[in-house]
Amino acid sequence: MSIRHGLLALLERGQMYGYQLRAAFEESTGSTWPLNIGQVYTTLNRLERDGLVRPLPEHEGGQRPYEITDAGRADLALWFATPISRADRPRDELSIKLALALTTPGVDVRAVVQTQRSATMRTLQELTRLKYASDRPEDLPWRLVLDAMVFQAEAEIRWLDHCETSLVRYRPAPPAGRTTHPGAVDRADEEARR
Repeated sequence: MSIRHGLLALLERGQMYGYQLRAAFEESTGSTWPLNIGQVYTTLNRLERDGLVRPLPEHEGGQRPYEITDAGRADLALWFATPISRADRPRDELSIKLALALTTPGVDVRAVVQTQRSATMRTLQELTRLKYASDRPEDLPWRLVLDAMVFQAEAEIRWLDHCETSLVRYRPAPPAGRTTHPGAVDRADEEARR
């Protein structure tokens, strides 16, 4: 998610200063995405530079509230109307990790899969516990974020099951320079079958 658009969406509710934006962001996402105050003010500076928000006069306490501009509203409306592309999402570190584990000598890929499965199961249990901790109507935004995280964890577990099944059938190519004659039994393959 774009922090920039998250802040614009919060400012569409009304004027806020940095700490209010941070608190509202974390409340809206159920604290599933911690946001530090430096990110908030850096993003506000960029939004101001781009004409999407404007600062207002400081309050007596020294806080400077911001408000969204018409250009900010247009940018926010475009963001809400545009689907998120898979290409726009960060690379999946787990799939890259497993791909590299397959080609790195000495790595027990099955152990990597099992370790990840255990961690994902613990995460899934915690998310499920959090999901059922409250059923107040005002918690719906937070529960929807949790639902998405639950579905992602369930999908990851299914994918890890698929990886494990694929590993059973996986036969690595012989290292460069090593030749195996047709019909000959490779000792490494024979030992792997045992």
